[in-house]
Amino acid sequence: MFVYILECSDGSYYVGVTNDVERRVAEHNEGRDQKSYTHNKRPVSLKFCESFDDPLQTIEFEKRLKGWSRKKKEALFRKDWEEIRKLAKNYSSKQHPSTSSG
Repeated sequence: MFVYILECSDGSYYVGVTNDVERRVAEHNEGRDQKSYTHNKRPVSLKFCESFDDPLQTIEFEKRLKGWSRKKKEALFRKDWEEIRKLAKNYSSKQHPSTSSG
């Protein structure tokens, strides 16, 4: 299975899971599902794809990516692991501010 990220024509990103990336990207671009997020945002282009052997890992990673900021996703596209770490730390500190006085 694969986790993938598409860039839509409006600049937004869509994260999904599939067992056939080429087919799925084509389906997004064909606009088969009028209720799909990407339907009115075509054409779309593939920005990221990662394969997994375990379906549970695939779904877990998809959910994690959906929670990532735009900047963090863009760092992933560049494979900028240092930036991803930095953005994760910034997010954590915003979510859990320090309560120490020093």
